[in-house]
Order: sequence, then structure tokens, then C-alpha cells
Amino acid sequence: MHYTYNPKGVCSTEINFDLDENGKISGLSFKGGCNGNLKAIGRLLEGQDAKHAAEILKGNDCGGRGTSCADQLSKALEEALA
Repeated sequence: MHYTYNPKGVCSTEINFDLDENGKISGLSFKGGCNGNLKAIGRLLEGQDAKHAAEILKGNDCGGRGTSCADQLSKALEEALA
């Protein structure tokens, strides 16, 4: 299934990814944000378990905002898995 998430409080404006029937992530991409870092996150998480990825990324902070693109991705993954 394909998912699109609109993050809040970060530079990225959209997160897109697919989850297969086993909860594995593929095709993760971000619109906006720190291009190189977000591409790296997509590569690192390709084929990884979404639940585990959400647990690792949850609570990551960027510049004292109380959230980050990675934290917002954790929220997107949790919504998709619910």
C-alpha cells in the first residue's frame, strides 16, 4: 500500500512510502527538508520493518523544535500500521 503523510513543524512538506504485506518499507521519499540527509534515511530504511523503524526514529529532535523529519516519519509509519 502507498502512503502519503503531511508532516507538521518541520521543513519537509510531504512524506511518501509503501508498505508491503509484511510491514516492510519501500520507496521512501520526502518533499523539502534536508535533501541529502532525507535521501540517506530512505536508503537506510529500504526493506526495513516499519514498526522497528518507527520505534528508533520516534522523539528525534531537530533544532529544538520538539520534532524532526525522522520523528514525523515515525508518526507516519505508526498511522500506516494502525
